[in-house]
Amino acid sequence: MNPTLIDTHCHLDAEAFQPDIDAVVQRAVESGVQRMLTIGITRNTSEAAVVLSSMYEHVSAVVGIQPNYASQVEPGDWERIVELTAHPQVVGIGETGLDKYWDHAPLNLQREYFQKHLELSRQCGLPFVVHCREAELEVLEMLQQDFKNGSLNGLMHSYCGDAAMAAECVAMGMHISFAGMVTFRKNDAMRAVAKTVPLDRLLVETDAPYLAPHPNRSKRNEPSWVRHTADCLAEVHEVSPAELAAATTANATRLFRL
Repeated sequence: MNPTLIDTHCHLDAEAFQPDIDAVVQRAVESGVQRMLTIGITRNTSEAAVVLSSMYEHVSAVVGIQPNYASQVEPGDWERIVELTAHPQVVGIGETGLDKYWDHAPLNLQREYFQKHLELSRQCGLPFVVHCREAELEVLEMLQQDFKNGSLNGLMHSYCGDAAMAAECVAMGMHISFAGMVTFRKNDAMRAVAKTVPLDRLLVETDAPYLAPHPNRSKRNEPSWVRHTADCLAEVHEVSPAELAAATTANATRLFRL
């Protein structure tokens, strides 16, 4: 029997899953994935995440405005996100953060919404989920500023930064999550970073339907494949797959109060 895992980041509302969402969730559960966190990136997708969490007992929701969509926010959208945090199946805030790779929203507007998410996280006690793409210095600066208010209750999702930033995030109270990219053959540098993250702060995710891990790279990703990432991290940390699964599952359960 496979050790149980938690996929801390997927997008089950994605169009790619519409034809067979029941089967996708069932495959994950049968493979030992005991919980999937489906993540909102807009008001509509956050509402969809809550609907999915009500439909499937193994699914929980995270609600927020992803930085690339900050410029598309309409009146009432943020207030709706705040309302959704009271739903019993909502376990986190996000995904939020900063993205300088795409030019979909001005950085100042992204900062404004990142700050809103950080403040909401403190207000409602739910952990925040950080998206960071080519904006490590700016993200770290905002996290350090928020740390002045106390330990940070959140995670760096699909981590691509260096070991120094990971260590600083951990020191401020955060968790570090790795997705399928850590399994890619040429990603020795990312695996070296993953090795530096303490086991009690490590999380696994798929970011499905994106970033499918080796050996399924370029295919539509799904939560059942989180095991490939977990097995890779077990090898990196020189522990058994069962030990890695137990650690990451305990971490996610504690962080998201599952």
